[in-house]
Amino acid sequence: MVGKTTWAALSVVALLIGCAGQQQGSATGTTASAAPSTPGAKMVKSRDGRYEGEVIGTPAPGSRFSKLQIGMTMEEVSTLIGGPDNMIRHETGKRWIPFYFGNDAQRLQVIYRNEGCLTYTGGNVFGGGGSELIRITVAPQGGCLDT
Repeated sequence: MVGKTTWAALSVVALLIGCAGQQQGSATGTTASAAPSTPGAKMVKSRDGRYEGEVIGTPAPGSRFSKLQIGMTMEEVSTLIGGPDNMIRHETGKRWIPFYFGNDAQRLQVIYRNEGCLTYTGGNVFGGGGSELIRITVAPQGGCLDT
């Protein structure tokens, strides 16, 4: 009897690990047919094609934001266009999903004065992963935060 109980428990654990592993597929948890979160936004594939991000507004030719691509890391962006003027970190609803190991349980929004905001994945619940650019919001007059 103890042997059957042990096998049943191990089977359940293996099933849970398998299900949790399937959630790690994309950086943002979006699918290829995801709709923009904001009217007028356009969906753009990341540099490596793993997921789609949003571009809200149109960057002016020659502006700092015109050099960016969805999927860049925060370090790449900072090297290319300089550091932000401010940043805000917040949790997403995915933070509370049991066995969720994706890298977007948090979001990091950075503000560039006279340009707009950039949104990055902020990492998983354990502090790993994250820092991939998922949204570019062109708002030179300010007011681009979604918090």
